[in-house]
Amino acid sequence: MQTETNLENGRLSVKIAGRLDTNTAPDLEAAIKLDGVNEVGFDIARLEYIASAGLRVLMSVQKKMMAVGGKMTIAGANDTVRNVFEITGLSSIFELV
Repeated sequence: MQTETNLENGRLSVKIAGRLDTNTAPDLEAAIKLDGVNEVGFDIARLEYIASAGLRVLMSVQKKMMAVGGKMTIAGANDTVRNVFEITGLSSIFELV
């Protein structure tokens, strides 16, 4: 998995490529710094696979954003990844754009 983060004016942009699974989820969690952040945008256009450990990281960020009145979006999900969100019911919790 590769990640690229950019913080600008309280908005954290996170690009994720590759596989987000048990082995790589801790790396994503470590890369996400939410101090002073009120919006997080994930670009997952190049994400090939997501496992429950990756979903847990996304849910954690969503929970933190809700606690501060912030916003989280997920953009660019391919059919395989979008299907995981739909099967787990998370497509109704996350803002998928």
